[in-house]
Amino acid sequence: MTYNELVTAVQDYCENNFPTADMNTMIRQAEQNIYNTVQIANLRKNVTGSLSAGNKYLSCPADFLSVYSLAVYSYVTPTATGTSGQSTIVVSSATGISAGMYVSGTGIDTGTTVSSISGTTVTLSAANSGTVSGTVTFQGDYLYLLNKDVNFMREAYPNPSYRGLPKHYAIFGPQSTDVNELSFIVGPTPNLAYNAELHYYYYPESIVQSAIASLGTITGGSSYTNGKYFNVPLTGGTGSTATATIVVSSNSVSSVTISNPGVYYAVGDTLSCAASSIGGTGSGFSVPVATVSNANGTTWLGDNFDSALFNGTMMEAITYMKGEQDMVALYQNRYIQAIGLLKNLGDGKQRMDAYRDGQARNPVK
Repeated sequence: MTYNELVTAVQDYCENNFPTADMNTMIRQAEQNIYNTVQIANLRKNVTGSLSAGNKYLSCPADFLSVYSLAVYSYVTPTATGTSGQSTIVVSSATGISAGMYVSGTGIDTGTTVSSISGTTVTLSAANSGTVSGTVTFQGDYLYLLNKDVNFMREAYPNPSYRGLPKHYAIFGPQSTDVNELSFIVGPTPNLAYNAELHYYYYPESIVQSAIASLGTITGGSSYTNGKYFNVPLTGGTGSTATATIVVSSNSVSSVTISNPGVYYAVGDTLSCAASSIGGTGSGFSVPVATVSNANGTTWLGDNFDSALFNGTMMEAITYMKGEQDMVALYQNRYIQAIGLLKNLGDGKQRMDAYRDGQARNPVK
C-alpha cells in the first residue's frame, strides 16, 4: 500500500475527503502508535561512532527510538614498518596496543592478531604478506556496556577525572547542541579514544510522500516587517500544505523552520510566502527545497503489513470525524487485531527459530 492508496482507501471507507494536512497528521499519528507498540526486526539499525579520551557523552542518532545494545572497542592507528615474510613490525608508538588486538594494514595478513609487544616492536600471529608501510590499525575486542540509570552513573562515577575502559551507560538526556535529541553517558570516563557501535530501534521514514525534509539557502528579500510568524503557508513548488515559522530581522527573512512539511514537493522547488502572512510589507523572499522524504510514498509497513497502518489511520479518521461510538469501537478492535498479528511477527517469530524453539503450532482439538 502506497501513500496514495492509503489516502484513497481511508477517504473511500469514511466517505469523506479530508484536508491533506489533516490526513497526513492522522497517518503520522498511526505510524507513531505502531512503532512505539511493536519492535519490528526490519526497523533496527547499526551505527558506529567514537568516544574521545576525557569525554563521557555520546550523541544518539536523530531517528533513535530505543536501544538494543551499545558496545565499545579500543583502537589505535600508529604508522608502522615491516618486512615481507617476517612476523614483526615496528610502530611509531605502542601506546594503547595490547596482546590479542586485531591488526590490519598494508602488508598484513587477514585475521592477524598481536602476540606480544617489546618497546615499539610488535610480534604478530602471522607473517607479513608484503612490505608493511603507512598507517596500521590495532582493534580490541567488543565490550558490551551494561545499561544503568543516570543516578547509578553519578553515584558509581562521581569524579569525572577517574578514567578507564567504559563499563556502563545510561540515557542521559537532551544533547547540548539539540534539545530535541538524546545523548548517552558512559562510565567510567574514557581513558582513550574508543569506537562505539550502537544497535537501536529507529523511527523510519513516514509513508507521507515527498514531504519537505530540508531547505536550502534563504534569499531574504527586503522591506519586511520584523517579527516571528507562526504557521505561515508556503507558496510555490509542486507540492502543497507546507507551513513554516518565519523570522524576519533587519527587514529581511532570516530563518525558516518547517512546521508542516506538506506533501508532493520536489527537490529544487522554490518556495515563498505572501507578504500579508509576515507583517504585510516586503518582497523578494524565497527559499529552495533541498531534500524531500520518501519520494515514492512507500514504507516497509505499507508494503508488508498495511492492515495495521490502514486500521490505525482509520481509527484516527473516525475520531477526527467525531464518528459514532460503535464505529470508533469497530476500528479500535480492528487495529488491536492487526497490532496483535504484527506483535506476533515482530515480538515473536522474528526472535526465535525452529531449531531452538520448534515450529509454531496450534493445539489439535
